[in-house]
Amino acid sequence: MGSRGVLFVFSGPSGVGKGTLKARLLSEFAGQIVDSVSATTRAPREGEQDGREYFFITRQEFMRRVENNEFLEHAEYSGNCYGTPQKNVERLLGEGIDVVLEIDVQGARQVRSRMPGCVSIFVLPPSFEELEHRLRERHTETEEKVLARLDAAKREIPCAGEYDYQIVNSDLDAAYAQLRGLYLKATGRA
Repeated sequence: MGSRGVLFVFSGPSGVGKGTLKARLLSEFAGQIVDSVSATTRAPREGEQDGREYFFITRQEFMRRVENNEFLEHAEYSGNCYGTPQKNVERLLGEGIDVVLEIDVQGARQVRSRMPGCVSIFVLPPSFEELEHRLRERHTETEEKVLARLDAAKREIPCAGEYDYQIVNSDLDAAYAQLRGLYLKATGRA
């Protein structure tokens, strides 16, 4: 392969469509770009495999890795710890494989400070009202969870300017075309 891979950081509020956009990119460019696998202290859910969805480790092991500076970024959510193993990302990039991290604003700040060459992309909703509509239309969460996600979005959206690029996802195909163009440009394939 020869050339080094590119690290992409995706952020945006819950319900904005970043996971859908990422899945399309991973599908179209399979073999050239992969999703980073995070480590977590939470228990595996039914059907999840260690090393595929997550690396499942104990809290003690997680804290040891934090102490040894082994994560590109890490955070705690709902009593569980999550982190991106730096060694794994570095190995893939060294093999010429592009890597995408779908992480929150705080995690993205950590990654940008540790790997300033990364390409950061923030996915925005066309409006806050549309984001609320999308979250409610999923019918997957309680009212309390929806309100918590909307509250988080109010804190995250103002941070979009910290990113290299912003994509407004008002139309999925148009948003993907923009993402695809950014990917091709950043990897020198354009």
